[in-house]
Amino acid sequence: MELIDVNKENKLIYQHNVITSGRYDYSACMLDILFMVLSGLEVGKMEYTIHVQDIEAITGRKWNLKQLREATESIGSRMFEIETPERIRQIWLFSNVDYILGTGSFTVGINPKASPYFFELKNNFTAMQLKSVLNCSSKYAKRLYAIACQWRSVGSKRFEIEELKKMLGLIDKKGNEQFERISDFKKFVLDIARTQISENTDIELDYELKKRGREFYWITLHINSQKFKQLEQYDNVTYIPFLDSLLPLKNADVLIADTSSIITEFMIQEKPVVTFNNNKPFDYFINTLEAKDLEKNIRLALSKPKELMDKISVFINNEHPYFDGKSSERIISASLDFLKKIDNDELDFY
Repeated sequence: MELIDVNKENKLIYQHNVITSGRYDYSACMLDILFMVLSGLEVGKMEYTIHVQDIEAITGRKWNLKQLREATESIGSRMFEIETPERIRQIWLFSNVDYILGTGSFTVGINPKASPYFFELKNNFTAMQLKSVLNCSSKYAKRLYAIACQWRSVGSKRFEIEELKKMLGLIDKKGNEQFERISDFKKFVLDIARTQISENTDIELDYELKKRGREFYWITLHINSQKFKQLEQYDNVTYIPFLDSLLPLKNADVLIADTSSIITEFMIQEKPVVTFNNNKPFDYFINTLEAKDLEKNIRLALSKPKELMDKISVFINNEHPYFDGKSSERIISASLDFLKKIDNDELDFY
């Protein structure tokens, strides 16, 4: 019996984004079975043997035959729905389950109709850590961890609350809704998921709810990598998980970034920026090509050389020359003037 190397912290699984963002209601046990199949995928192979000992070793939770049979029975009866602009497809991911008595293992067969969502990933997939997703015990934490991993590189993702609930299986096809009250949705889904993901996985998750009118309508997921939090072991490092204010930018002397709009926001304070492998380097910041040169360039930036600061001044004058605190006022005035011209039929759109 070949066991998964449970000590390999960074063992990744790759899940088609159609599955990541699909609408389905799988239990935690059903999701673990799906993730174990993903962990052993081989192109063209349609049946996979799962050893209960593998999952128990990773999670520390015990599985029994009754629990497994209920989970796999549900997998066979629960439809998976994929919505695209052209169609709504209802499909079942697995075709059969065979229990090998006395071995502590079972074999799962992939539905041939679902095989493109296992093997034809191209660039349309979500990478996540097997150990992380199995360590979450809540089914909602598992789903939200996968969704967060899909948007990890962006750092945040906004959904309509209703759409996210449909993805999590909280609203069925008849419109019946679980946790209809926002307080219940937070308590039994979002808060539990946030805690489990932040404590047991390689990312940190937070969320923000926004109203449209009187009702909460939007939810934004904020995603950060846990590896950055480890930098707090150094006395001169402060980890800020979610940049919800500009105060850190005001307090910093130098910004280190790659390619981000935050470079402009920081530089208009007349402060230097050091970049790493920026895809459009300019002479008003210090671009670094190799990691070994990063410290040297930070020291150079801290010295604020006159040539660099002069180029920053030119950039500021071209990019945002106003420092009178009236930028928003100008935008509002221009918008009102534009609307007035529309009302007076003074604009020609042709």
